[in-house]
Amino acid sequence: MFLALRELIFARGRFALMGLVVALIAMLMVLLSGLSVGLANDGVSGLQRLPVTSLAFQKNVAKDSAFTRSVVSRDAVATLAAQDGVSEAAPLGTTLVNARSGRGLEIDLALFGVEPGSFIDPVVATGSRLGQAADEVVISATAAESGIELGDVLTVEPLGTKLRVVGIMSAQNTFGHVEVGYLPLRTWQEIRAGVQPGDAVPARVYTDVTAIAVAAEQGARVDLAAGDNAAGTTSMTKQESYGASPGYTAETSTLQMIEAFLYVISALVVGAFFTVLTIQRKQEIAVMRAMGASTRYLLRDSIVQSVVLLVTSTGVGIGLGLAAGAAISSSPMPFALEGGPIAVAALLMVALGVVGAAVAVLRIARVDPLIALGGNR
Repeated sequence: MFLALRELIFARGRFALMGLVVALIAMLMVLLSGLSVGLANDGVSGLQRLPVTSLAFQKNVAKDSAFTRSVVSRDAVATLAAQDGVSEAAPLGTTLVNARSGRGLEIDLALFGVEPGSFIDPVVATGSRLGQAADEVVISATAAESGIELGDVLTVEPLGTKLRVVGIMSAQNTFGHVEVGYLPLRTWQEIRAGVQPGDAVPARVYTDVTAIAVAAEQGARVDLAAGDNAAGTTSMTKQESYGASPGYTAETSTLQMIEAFLYVISALVVGAFFTVLTIQRKQEIAVMRAMGASTRYLLRDSIVQSVVLLVTSTGVGIGLGLAAGAAISSSPMPFALEGGPIAVAALLMVALGVVGAAVAVLRIARVDPLIALGGNR
């Protein structure tokens, strides 16, 4: 351990260069982590905040596009609500529309149709919750940040349906990178069917929804298969339903692949550095072996050296990444920093770097000291 620390001081230029590389990789990991979390929030935060345990879609619907293809009869609500372990069930409709405010501000909305007073009727931070009026809509906090205000009238294009903003939720609610707006289910059904104001509405328009939202009783486990057999639906847990959000699976899998390659690259870079360093120390290691130093001692010496370098450099890189992330967070880019993913990334980087250093020193430490000192010449 003494020799390891002495070498860090003596060869500080060499170790500073390696530390800079590790710090840049750690900084990139922080930024990738923030981008991954930000994209996930921007894609499914509206689903994450639904107080449900599962969603029942049309039978045999494609699970990667259930929200856009599913059509379920409202009759399934009563069937699913009667299943063992189910606390509540309510109809849910989803559709994407374009809208324009009275002040000319254009906005894309993911309209979530709910029955006012049901358990998925959203709580608001300002304004009021959905009431009995058909033209009411509750928007997300991020939609309000874009310029939509309480009392604004949004016109759904090209139908011309008017929606009056009566409430604003407390946090981000987005679906497929589009702001969520909650409105009465009957109004949603008319918009989905393309009914224009003043048109006669066929009764069949009010029979279908996108999915049935299900909430399990506290501590209960609902048999989703039994519920599907009874109601003729295909159920997914809330987490599984994220994959049905537009673009969610493709985005998350791409970022996960990039992060995995970055972990491998970091291990290879650190391992290659310590391999070169250890080869340069070949004679010193041979002398230590000839003096009786064990492989365990040499390995511990190298690991201490790599841990000091990796922990220091990773800490610097995370600090730089957090500073850069704070600046990015104020931009329109979907970016959010969370402690858990950053801590996991830092631990993985240090662990993989230590493995790379240990493998490098083991290869040299096992060489016969006499051969390493040139005794075979």
